[in-house]
Amino acid sequence: MKEVRVLVVGCGHMGSSHARAYKKIDGFKIVGLVSPASDCEKLAQELDVAETFADYETALAAAQPDAVSINTYPDTHAAYAVKALNAGAHVFVEKPVGCTVAEAEKVVAAARRNAKKLVVGYILRQHPSWTKFIELARTLGKPLVMRMNLNQQSRGSEWNTHKNLMKALPPIVDCGVHYVDVMCLMTRSQPVRVSAVGARLSDEIAPDMYNYGQLQVTFADGSVGWYEAGWGPMMSENAYFVKDVIGPGGSVSMVAAKEAASDNVDAHTRTDRLLVHSGKLDGNMQFAEADKFIDMADEPGHQELCDREQRFFLEAIRKGLDLSEHWEDAINSMKIVLAADESVRSGKSIEL
Repeated sequence: MKEVRVLVVGCGHMGSSHARAYKKIDGFKIVGLVSPASDCEKLAQELDVAETFADYETALAAAQPDAVSINTYPDTHAAYAVKALNAGAHVFVEKPVGCTVAEAEKVVAAARRNAKKLVVGYILRQHPSWTKFIELARTLGKPLVMRMNLNQQSRGSEWNTHKNLMKALPPIVDCGVHYVDVMCLMTRSQPVRVSAVGARLSDEIAPDMYNYGQLQVTFADGSVGWYEAGWGPMMSENAYFVKDVIGPGGSVSMVAAKEAASDNVDAHTRTDRLLVHSGKLDGNMQFAEADKFIDMADEPGHQELCDREQRFFLEAIRKGLDLSEHWEDAINSMKIVLAADESVRSGKSIEL
């Protein structure tokens, strides 16, 4: 079949990983890299890519790609995606799809109008531990209680990246879309109410920004979810990795990798085992079933997850997959995290 000619925009951590995936996967051909940074030239040499560009619009016009991969800072995602879709290209865009719900809806509308595929970079959807986690959560009954966090003790270049991200969005928005997306997949119910708190723990970020946040979301089926995220050199490594779901029938928990640390990107998704607990009691009011562990030792690292995302993107393009539910989920997750941001700033619960 015809190769999908892809233009990669952004050559930072995620852009480089996705570019390596395109190079590896039979069916993609990289027709250009876009970045003002020197990393673009280094990556071009590594992947043997002839064309590099400093300007996105110039690259889009010159390369005329079949697909565009957008891996820049969040405040450019929506505008870049709409331009690519209007130019007749399919789009892969890193999360979040925009900085507002209106932006996200505008991107989805452009995908529908141009009959093009739009895949949002929800990497957890491609992860076997997380897909199993979601599958098991759906066996616990309703309502569900979902508890998740990802606090990152960052320094050096990682802290600089976090500070740049916070020029547009706080951690509970930027990272939160991943985890509230998982909550939506577990419940398959509409979010109805969000409340949140936040704290500014560094003078190195803008006065109106906060680098720690915690949200609570209520769903129409009575399920509730909690998510916490913090970035910076001051963050504690204690209990930074909580991935837990509880229902009337019991609970499922992710057990973190033993060598995991919050500044290890692979550790953000990696788990050694899933712990499954049944709440069923016997006639003596003792647990009728022993807890069991599901070994997830042979799971993919960060690069393999990016490869899987791009294989899904290629499949969506070639097989004409219906992505309507994927788009609805992307907008729902945006509604939740942006309502959380509004709640932090207003001090009030937000009805959706």
